[in-house]
Amino acid sequence: MTAKEAADLRSSGRLPSARWCPSPNFGSRPEGASVSLLVVHNISLPPGQFGGPEIEDFFCNRLDHSAHPYFESIAGMQVSAHALIRRDGSVVQFVSLLERAWHAGRSCFRGEQECNDFSIGIELEGADDIRYTEAQYRSLSGLTALIMLAWPDITEDRLTGHCDIAPGRKTDPGPAFDWSRYRAVLDLALNPEENR
Repeated sequence: MTAKEAADLRSSGRLPSARWCPSPNFGSRPEGASVSLLVVHNISLPPGQFGGPEIEDFFCNRLDHSAHPYFESIAGMQVSAHALIRRDGSVVQFVSLLERAWHAGRSCFRGEQECNDFSIGIELEGADDIRYTEAQYRSLSGLTALIMLAWPDITEDRLTGHCDIAPGRKTDPGPAFDWSRYRAVLDLALNPEENR
């Protein structure tokens, strides 16, 4: 992770390690909005099942809603995230980080409404009550460190879960997400010299 990589990310909005799978579900950030928050989510489609194409299909508005009973309940929804981290740690990017992805919905962080306007949303392939993988923690921490270098307004106290910005409405990333593990691996990524 270098200053050049961070500068490239800030100018392009494209994560260097991600496979690009563009979603139509995005918009422009409000004029003057400063990217200053990172939101961690989870998703699995069908719920609790991993590895299929359904998440990508959902974010790209091409999910076959007749393929599973649960899919009928999300028919017509148009949502996205900036990126998805699969169980093996691989990254799929749907929306440029320069744009406003539709991941947070009605939300508030420390009195700031509409978190989509100023946040980056990263989905983990997972569920609230299923342990995340070490590969996911490593990938999430590496992405977070690079994003924090590119957008210094995202400080360590501005890393949050969907449940924290939409309490009562959302529960992800859930109790299975180990925030202390995430922060420990992030510290290694942010301070490689000190942790040798």
